[in-house]
Amino acid sequence: MAEGSVLGWEMEWDRGPDWLFVKLRGSANTECVTAEVANSVLKSLNQQFTHRVVVEMDEILQLRPALVNELKRLHQMIKSTGGMMRLAGVSNANQEVLRRNRLEKYFPQYPSRTDAVMGYLKGPACCE
Repeated sequence: MAEGSVLGWEMEWDRGPDWLFVKLRGSANTECVTAEVANSVLKSLNQQFTHRVVVEMDEILQLRPALVNELKRLHQMIKSTGGMMRLAGVSNANQEVLRRNRLEKYFPQYPSRTDAVMGYLKGPACCE
């Protein structure tokens, strides 16, 4: 497992068969410097020769607008290359932020990295 940081964001990288796993950590002070997160993830995907990523969000206490926009941008860039992006460990409060921004269909809630890889949804989202 590798670790790195991008302008206040800490990221832990792990590689699995055909997937890259990124555990994202940040603080309230990182709101204005979020733009480098997507670039860093894309660079790592290219270096690992994979197009699938699970972003683990269980340590993100509050999903702020700049990070929501960055996740949206990252998703669009990955999808445009035929890749796949999934979020894991999104808290209920942060999932509500995604719902308010009408992004729940792009980012369904997976409880864990394993569930994200397998596509096993949590709760009512699996049955809509």
